[in-house]
Amino acid sequence: RRSAQRIDLAAAVRAIISHKIAYLINFSPRVICADEQAQQANQQTKMGNSLTTKTTLPPLQTVAHCETAKFMGTWFVIGIKPTYLETTCSNAAEKYTLLPDDGDGGGADHDVDIDFQYNNKEPITSPLKSLPQKGWIQGPNKADSGEWKVSPFWPVKMPYPIIEIDDKLYQYVVVGYPSRQYCWIMSRKPTMEESTYNMLTERLTTKHQYDLEGLRKVPQVWTKEERDRRGLTKEELPDKYLSTK
Repeated sequence: RRSAQRIDLAAAVRAIISHKIAYLINFSPRVICADEQAQQANQQTKMGNSLTTKTTLPPLQTVAHCETAKFMGTWFVIGIKPTYLETTCSNAAEKYTLLPDDGDGGGADHDVDIDFQYNNKEPITSPLKSLPQKGWIQGPNKADSGEWKVSPFWPVKMPYPIIEIDDKLYQYVVVGYPSRQYCWIMSRKPTMEESTYNMLTERLTTKHQYDLEGLRKVPQVWTKEERDRRGLTKEELPDKYLSTK
């Protein structure tokens, strides 16, 4: 009976992950044919394989200080070594919201809500995707830590080391991944000075031992209508960054 229970549990986990993958791809559960099931199984395998943290490289060096309260708010993804969900994305933006302290140093079951939205391909005109995530701040001081973990869906919980940050104005940040397979270069606005971008990519290679093959800049093209559709304010996305086309 215990063996059967383990098999049933494993089947349930596979079913849940398959449902989540279907949601990420299609944004609505539906009946799928055998070919689609095979495709989703392949994507599930990709997700499982791609999230490995095993590496012969030394651990990433996280920032000495990252004040959680200052980190909150909207970030635009400028450059990325992408997961397979992000290989063609544009207008990628993430909004971080700190949950109320429950008296024990954290939220009810996690610390931060992360609202990640992006266009699947071309800015504005391609389908809008949404991937809500949960964040856990690691270490004894949740108010100041560069070590996080993030979950795009249960049971996946990914390391989320903050390896570079503008520790004065919090205008840029770089998030890495232990295997160096992924990284996210983000800015408070949808553009970044080329000198800043080059400085950060140089630190990725020299300080953090990244190979930048596969790094891509994320197209960021915004209109007033798109800003309104995404629920962004003028403070988050000022008019001067909007396109009139």
